[in-house]
Amino acid sequence: MAGKKTAKVPRAAYEKELLRLQTELVKLQEWVRAEGARLVVVFEGRDAAGKGSTIKRVAEHLNPRQARIVALPKPTERERTQWYFQRYVEHLPAAGEIVLFDRSWYNRAGVERVMGFCTKEEHQLFLRQCPVFERMLVEEGILLRKYWFSVSDAVQQERFRRRMTDPTRRWKLSPMDLESITRWEAYSRAKDEMLVHTDISEAPWFVVESDDKRRARLNMMAHLLGSVPYYEVPPPVLELPRRPPSTGYERPSRDLQTYVPDHAASL
Repeated sequence: MAGKKTAKVPRAAYEKELLRLQTELVKLQEWVRAEGARLVVVFEGRDAAGKGSTIKRVAEHLNPRQARIVALPKPTERERTQWYFQRYVEHLPAAGEIVLFDRSWYNRAGVERVMGFCTKEEHQLFLRQCPVFERMLVEEGILLRKYWFSVSDAVQQERFRRRMTDPTRRWKLSPMDLESITRWEAYSRAKDEMLVHTDISEAPWFVVESDDKRRARLNMMAHLLGSVPYYEVPPPVLELPRRPPSTGYERPSRDLQTYVPDHAASL
């Protein structure tokens, strides 16, 4: 698909397929629970590549007690003295859980490397240790899926412009995001080097073309579902109980309670 101009997915077709895939993700979650499986999905890519919006759609109908999003802030002073992977290990799933990493340990291969937040030696150590670390996860039985969201420079810049003028998206834009525009090639070189060292057979990278966000979301979700040998777990048989007859309870006067004003009535 790289380099090919494709038509945008029509909204009606997108919404229909999105709901179907989200329904399958619920079935996947139930399989993970029933089998005691552990699933880790890593979302990486450039700023404004569509990772966050895809994660939102993936998690939208999942049980938050079983599926959680991990988006870690910058490390604390104490965490900076730990083994680099240590603070990510504590967020790995237990049996029956799904963890979606909105950026992950690959920060060291990208933003830390390009922005100078780690030394050259720390970066090289990461590239040597990361494949070993991920092989350990897979050998432990964790299902690890890694997705790189690829966006063109023109589309990224347009998304940045929209964020600057949209008050509901302004929080998504930081000075570091804007700095990435001037370091486009540096990020490209860092990404290429990362893939050379960490695209391993046990945990390969899967690239998602994301200039069209709708297409990217559908493609990523369909691929994830196709990569896991899940099956539909029959739901428990539930019956709505009959409401027992009244025993004389009377609701207190509404005047004794404070209600939210009916703002909707003014629309």
